[in-house]
Amino acid sequence: MMDAIAKQMREAAEKMMTGGIKPTLPFDPFAIAQATGEVAMSLAMRPQDLMQVQVEAAKQWGDFWIGAMSGRLSEKPRDRRFASAEWQDDAYYRSVRDAYLLASKQLRDVVSLGDGDDSALAMTRFLLDQYLNAISPANYAFTNPDVVKRIKETGGANLVQGFANLLEDILSGKGIVRRRTDPKAFEKGVTIAATPGEVVYQNDLFQLIQYTPTTDKVAAEPLLYVPPLVNRFYMIDLTPRQSFVKWLVEQGRTVFVISWVNPGARHKDKDVDAYVLEGIVEAIEVVRNRTRVSPDLFSFCLGGTLVALALAYLAAAKREKEVNSATLIGSLVDFSDMRDWSAFVHEGHLEALEDHLEGQGYIDSVELQRLFAAMRANDLIWSSVVDHYLLDREAPASDLLYWFEDGARIPAAFLKSYNRDLLLNNRLKDAAGFTVGGVNIDLAAIKTPMMVIALKDDHVSAWDAVYRGARDLGADFILGGSGHNAGVINPPERMKHGYWTGPKPDGEAEQWLDKAIKHEGSWWPHWTGWLDGKGSGKTVSARKIDDGIEPAPGSYAKMP
Repeated sequence: MMDAIAKQMREAAEKMMTGGIKPTLPFDPFAIAQATGEVAMSLAMRPQDLMQVQVEAAKQWGDFWIGAMSGRLSEKPRDRRFASAEWQDDAYYRSVRDAYLLASKQLRDVVSLGDGDDSALAMTRFLLDQYLNAISPANYAFTNPDVVKRIKETGGANLVQGFANLLEDILSGKGIVRRRTDPKAFEKGVTIAATPGEVVYQNDLFQLIQYTPTTDKVAAEPLLYVPPLVNRFYMIDLTPRQSFVKWLVEQGRTVFVISWVNPGARHKDKDVDAYVLEGIVEAIEVVRNRTRVSPDLFSFCLGGTLVALALAYLAAAKREKEVNSATLIGSLVDFSDMRDWSAFVHEGHLEALEDHLEGQGYIDSVELQRLFAAMRANDLIWSSVVDHYLLDREAPASDLLYWFEDGARIPAAFLKSYNRDLLLNNRLKDAAGFTVGGVNIDLAAIKTPMMVIALKDDHVSAWDAVYRGARDLGADFILGGSGHNAGVINPPERMKHGYWTGPKPDGEAEQWLDKAIKHEGSWWPHWTGWLDGKGSGKTVSARKIDDGIEPAPGSYAKMP
């Protein structure tokens, strides 16, 4: 068996060496080494501060050992890695956990003393976090109580099968922990992305889906959803009990959705201009032609950034009346503070990525998923390592993880423009700092009524950074609970997460939160109430579809 495995691994390596694959990386290792070196040198230049850190660390370790030897219970951390009762109740596991958490805190405190630009510090923190996440005692067989119990139950068979799972994933060529969820648990158009509707328009960049009404009357203003490029649109149409689309249709809304194509080499030159003009602006025109009413746009993440560009373009072209209102969810328009994502916004990384993109014309979805997974390594990498390789548990059926795994590619030209003009140079902050279709645009010129929704635990778009964008846009603001994806999918009947409302953003984010009102449940009904206030208040007969091209979710959503 091992000979066969070795042969397969050799063949995979030979294929990589001889298959014409350009040996490039989407990041610059030298930039990482230089950044961490600069931070380390800055620490070396501050011996007094380091001495103080060592003195404090010695005291903390003294307190730790006194507590451990006396059997004193420490406070249980809010950390899902240590959820099992043994981590708190068993003295051995509790000591292992607390020693790890203390050492992690001390190392992070040391790095926080370092000097350097935002990118260098972010790269250093990112590398440290990857190391600390990897060495967690929860990730190893004999320091994880759940794995120890499993070994006793199976006589060690879980480790044997777990190793076989590891080999299978490595030989797939896609890296480890591919199976965060059961890939056979859902079928697009049947059990997920299954709200009835029809593709009513398509071009080279997108299909436009219109959903079948379920009420006799609908709000006069239609809704048009603009998703990000990195994942398929159906995060808002998961299983029926979690589907935002289904809920909106049942509330008497005419819902249209853009489903982006999964680009290939022929889309290499599709840039930000193309996605704004051939994508969003064209979709707006189609919706207006079909309904004779200007739509309310709603968007998520990168989709929201593109909507802001589209609104500024329409404003510059004196066409702002083509949109009734716009909602940006978890979207950034000011990239001056990207927190840990600053680690990837660096000239060296951008040059390496552009070289990497040159051959194939796009960045692959697997590479994008690895990046997003690394930013939430405990949830999206190490928990799967434990479940799949140590416990030998079947991957759970999760509609949200199924969607996450169903990633999409991004064209080379789009990434080059987006990374340099928006992320690195933050040109949207300047009047006429960015052009769309040869037209200078200014976000301050947008007069369309806007709502910005941030998510409090968002690891992609920090809520206070989203708040600052809302303040600059003069938009209304809601702060939802939970994270970047889960905070969006919050059906009212589940009464989860909660949300905060307050006056229009003015001043700093924490000042707004201090004055905001906390509500239980979902922000969805509050948002549709806001839409009602921006609309005409009229209803029309439900808009039936008699010219569909193909059933939803459409062929673009099913493209490999």
